[in-house]
Amino acid sequence: MPLPPETRIGHVHLKVADLDRALHFYCGILGFELMHRFGNSAAFISAGGYHHHIGLNTWESKDGNPPAPGTTGLYHLAIVYPTRASLAQALRTLLAHHIPLDGAADHGVSEALYLRDPDQNGVELYWDRPREQWPHSPSGELTMYTRPLDLHHLLGASEPLESLPEGPKDL
Repeated sequence: MPLPPETRIGHVHLKVADLDRALHFYCGILGFELMHRFGNSAAFISAGGYHHHIGLNTWESKDGNPPAPGTTGLYHLAIVYPTRASLAQALRTLLAHHIPLDGAADHGVSEALYLRDPDQNGVELYWDRPREQWPHSPSGELTMYTRPLDLHHLLGASEPLESLPEGPKDL
């Protein structure tokens, strides 16, 4: 029996080594709002006043190391931006804070930026194209793909390129 179409993913909860460092990244750089904090052991953050989209805790990971490559676990969490311009602004913020990108892709249905948080958790920042723009085969099947994303073109969706901050040179 399929899930109801209104079903959605509620939140993600991440184990972090240093709560203040994680809050600086998620709130100070990405712009989430701190909703509630339990000392140095946990915090709940959101966008738009929701109780929490992301939980951060040190319950089993205080001062810990990230998982070793080649192990199972979280591949990445994905944060959906409402517009292409808001994703472009997120890219500008990442550049201003010298946050390196692992990659950037056009998937046909979306445009995405890939990076790592301070605990090396994968983070995807993306916006969805309107459904009517999604690519389909002649028979009507969805045909997602992965192509390089033109970051200069994305940045043109918000402020003029003259104000591009110094950051990674691989644009």
